[in-house]
Amino acid sequence: MSLDTTETLISDSAPAGPRAATPQADPAAIAGSSGPVGEEPGTPGPPRAEPAVAESAVDATAAARGSDAPAPQPVPRPAPGPVPARSAVARRGAARPARLLLRGATKSVAIVALLALWEVAPRLGLVDATFLPPFSVVAQDWWNLAANGQLWANTQASLVRSLSGFGLAVVLGVPLGLLIGWYRPVADLLGPLLELFRNTAALALLPVFILLLGIGETSKIAIVLYACTWPILLNTISAVREVDPTLLRLARSMDLSPFRLFQKVILPAAVPTIFTGIRLAGAVSILVLVAAEMVGAKAGLGYLINSAQFNFAIPDMYAGIVTIALIGVLVNQLLVAAERRLGAWRLPARGENR
Repeated sequence: MSLDTTETLISDSAPAGPRAATPQADPAAIAGSSGPVGEEPGTPGPPRAEPAVAESAVDATAAARGSDAPAPQPVPRPAPGPVPARSAVARRGAARPARLLLRGATKSVAIVALLALWEVAPRLGLVDATFLPPFSVVAQDWWNLAANGQLWANTQASLVRSLSGFGLAVVLGVPLGLLIGWYRPVADLLGPLLELFRNTAALALLPVFILLLGIGETSKIAIVLYACTWPILLNTISAVREVDPTLLRLARSMDLSPFRLFQKVILPAAVPTIFTGIRLAGAVSILVLVAAEMVGAKAGLGYLINSAQFNFAIPDMYAGIVTIALIGVLVNQLLVAAERRLGAWRLPARGENR
């Protein structure tokens, strides 16, 4: 290797010296250069309009970050609240007629089916139409009796007797039942008589009432009174004796007088059971009266049915039977309404159990 080659290798392997510093651009010149690319750095460009709101927001954010205060959090949006009660009530009020209509249709299915069977069976020959006319024939005959006034006259006579005996039974049975149920000495005194007469059928005593009171209105009202007294009396006694003992102990601990105890505790607690007996008596008053009117009466639904049977006016007989059934349903509904009126505090709120 020659001397020139050796010197060349030594010069290539030697460390490089300090490089010349790259000239940096002047910040002031860059800041002042606002013109488009390609213009001279110092050339001023057109002024820009910067919104003051953005500057204030940037300053506020910078100040918040520079301090110890936490960064602002976004305000959460309120969750949608429940449906207002007024709208819910409005929906329930709008749905109530539909519920009532559906309930009424459900309750009337059995009656409609019975009437349809009554109409179809005689026409198909399943039963003799002479003894069981179709329902349409009976309905037409019922309308004719109502139009000529015969139906209303007999219905009025029956209602006067039935309501008179029923009303007297309520006036007699409820106070006597409260007395027997509340006072033990009275129960011990009258208990044997109750057990003796309660098992005697009212219709079995009809000849006795006719012998003692005659064949007129008095005997018929008396037989209704006797028959209606027992359901009312026995249910009233049971209602008083079955009052919750806890209520009685609580009332006595408050030093209530016997009259106040009876007025505030015993009587309100006994109302539902008393009305059960009254409803039973309402049905009994019609049934017993019809049977009593078939003996020695000159007016009434029982007389109408018996007379139609003897005259072989079969549609008239069934028209009287249908009228009795309608009166029974009407009386029962009136008593149910009275029970709800007087015992509303014991009934659950509307919609809780329906």
